[in-house]
Amino acid sequence: MKILFTCGGTAGHINPAIALARLFQARHQDCQVLFAGADNGMERTLVPHEGYELRTVHVNTIHRAWKWKDIKHNIMTVVTLPQARRQARAILDEFKPDLVVGTGGYASYPVVKEAARRGIPTAVHESNAVPGLTTKLLSKVVDRVMVGFEDSRKHYPHPERVVVTGTPVRRDFFDHTRKEARQALGLDDDRPLVLSYWGSLGADVMNRYMVDFFQAEAAESFPFHHVHGAGRNYKSLTAALKERGVDLTGGAEVREYIYDMPLVMAAADLVVCRAGASTVSELTAIAKPCVLVPSPNVTNNHQEKNARVLEHHGAAVVLLEPEIDGAALYREVKELLADPEKRSNMSKALTELSVTDAAEEIYQTLMSLMKRGE
Repeated sequence: MKILFTCGGTAGHINPAIALARLFQARHQDCQVLFAGADNGMERTLVPHEGYELRTVHVNTIHRAWKWKDIKHNIMTVVTLPQARRQARAILDEFKPDLVVGTGGYASYPVVKEAARRGIPTAVHESNAVPGLTTKLLSKVVDRVMVGFEDSRKHYPHPERVVVTGTPVRRDFFDHTRKEARQALGLDDDRPLVLSYWGSLGADVMNRYMVDFFQAEAAESFPFHHVHGAGRNYKSLTAALKERGVDLTGGAEVREYIYDMPLVMAAADLVVCRAGASTVSELTAIAKPCVLVPSPNVTNNHQEKNARVLEHHGAAVVLLEPEIDGAALYREVKELLADPEKRSNMSKALTELSVTDAAEEIYQTLMSLMKRGE
């Protein structure tokens, strides 16, 4: 059995593919896995780090703006497509996969399309609520489109090819109960825990808001515990807090990175974060009430679209970055912590949206494709 996974651009595209590769190899000792990605993407680091071989194709992004520099960029993207097709053909000729799976990113396009043209079983998985350009184009030629939410089905031209599988989430997110996680973190009183973070790269605007948030928190003697991941803004955030004389001793903690995220999230009573596909999948899987502030700086505004799916089902509160500040965010958090019934209803709605075992659903879908191709 040979499976070619093609992905790239963001960890949200790469991590589901790695999770699936591990699952297939755990169940099939003869399973050979190869990854294909872009020659300038973060997959060049993440995939080899996980022990998998990566072959690359040369692809560029598409800019949706109409400035001259964006037009020139898109022209170069079109010019390099023949090279990407040749590289995709070479990868398929050499590896001869039984199945090709794309999990997002521009590198998926030439590889999956060429595999479909050859009659190799193909599938794509889309973590976001609304398909990106690559998934939208490939949905017309692949055998199966796998999506995270039932609401996503309507965005595809061939609904009969769409399967709602959910998005794979790391198993360690299910390792701890709230009580066990609080004990592990040394939380020995009754105050709730708020977890906040804006992604590993941070977010300048949102971390500036957090200065006011922490100041309001300290002024009220920390009514809740709080762990915040500042990412690359860690030094500037802690410097700003020091300049204002905000002492976090007694209830709040700012970390550069939250390396034990599954543990902290399990302990949390409320999560405040962005709305990337991986984050939304984790929150949905463990049914954590959340305040989502979608990043306004992403392609096709997909984070807000992810967030609105949860909001529509009563599973999240959505605030837009340009319309809030630190004080408004703090008020929203306090109101939710004071309303356990609302948070309970949010958890129930998240549970209804979740797919119990997304990795298993995807595995069974892909196995059925390979059996059909035999």
